[in-house]
Amino acid sequence: MYDVVVIGGGPVGSYVAYQLAGAGHKVMVLERKQRVGGLVCCTGVIGQECVSSFAIESSVILRQVNSAKLFSPSGNLLRLWREETQACILDRVAFDITMANRAQGEGVEYVLNSPVKNIEVEEDKVKVEVSYQKTGLNLEAKAVVIATGFGSRLTEKLGLGNFGDFVIGAQAEVATAEVDEIEVYFGRKIAPGFFGWLVPTSPQTARVGLLSRHSPELYLRELLASLLAQGKIVSADVKLSCGGIPLKPLGRTFSERLIVVGDAAGQVKPTSGGGIYYGLLCADIAANTLHQALQHDDLSAKSLAKYEREWRRKLGRELKIGYWARKLFERLSDRQIDRIFDIIKTNGIDEALLKAKSLSFDWHSQAILRLLGRTVVSKTIGVIRLPSKAGKDI
Repeated sequence: MYDVVVIGGGPVGSYVAYQLAGAGHKVMVLERKQRVGGLVCCTGVIGQECVSSFAIESSVILRQVNSAKLFSPSGNLLRLWREETQACILDRVAFDITMANRAQGEGVEYVLNSPVKNIEVEEDKVKVEVSYQKTGLNLEAKAVVIATGFGSRLTEKLGLGNFGDFVIGAQAEVATAEVDEIEVYFGRKIAPGFFGWLVPTSPQTARVGLLSRHSPELYLRELLASLLAQGKIVSADVKLSCGGIPLKPLGRTFSERLIVVGDAAGQVKPTSGGGIYYGLLCADIAANTLHQALQHDDLSAKSLAKYEREWRRKLGRELKIGYWARKLFERLSDRQIDRIFDIIKTNGIDEALLKAKSLSFDWHSQAILRLLGRTVVSKTIGVIRLPSKAGKDI
């Protein structure tokens, strides 16, 4: 019997497995794809804080970023720049493989091409039924971690509910004409209620994508055509990939002998859709909670509830304010967004925020509250009152 079976071999699942194996536990990772590091619809942009906190190897970083160009619906430019590195763009395939290699170095077993059919929680163990080759595979473990990413039906089957809100991301790899800064595009003709992006990964390549609640592929084709007409990309005839992104976490991310982590739990920034850093932070909490529970031989729901209390204590405020801002932004017209760009530039708000140490690539709540705390901005948007700063639940 395994101490823990982790379902999902992405970076979050691999990190949980790595931490648990390093603490002396017997761990297996089940990955439904044929290989670790398969195709994912992810821009791969993480903050410098994430790089430092989780010792991300330089070999998987394609480039470092300290600036970005933001374009309003009418084409007005707002450039954000800091002298020091703010973010890094990952080679997602290499990153996933590196995280899996770390786990395997601690003795974690990986079984690939093994989608999980069913999980049955019993009084003293968890049974995991796996589709593997022709005969299938039946495993037993003291506990299970679900780190499947968005879209798995396992959490629903286990009575943990569905996501309250989500969006679809679409992205393509393109050849570029020497674009050297991240560009972000706003406007209802580009990505209604959300945004599009062009993220250079090398001097000649980039990732172009957007978020949308409907027809993301159609909007992305139109964005690609626009970038081609501007001479920013070489061709719009590229393959698109799509994936769902949760905007709110599950109502419950634990039960007896079970923990859910990462995108599968909805631990994602509602503002940008980024989930790598928050997922890794919660993976750390999950591993620590399970380690203590295994040591005390107490994997009850009451024991594992500590995991949810801790991750919500760490991220709850960010997710609440971020989601509130997300819903507010979706209501804005192109005219209002253009007006906000004008206000920010005219009043030097961009420079003030950039000088503030509280402005962070990974922690958005303080910047959101400071921006909306400006009377001229809140009047333009029509904000009646700002959300509670305490924000425990989402």
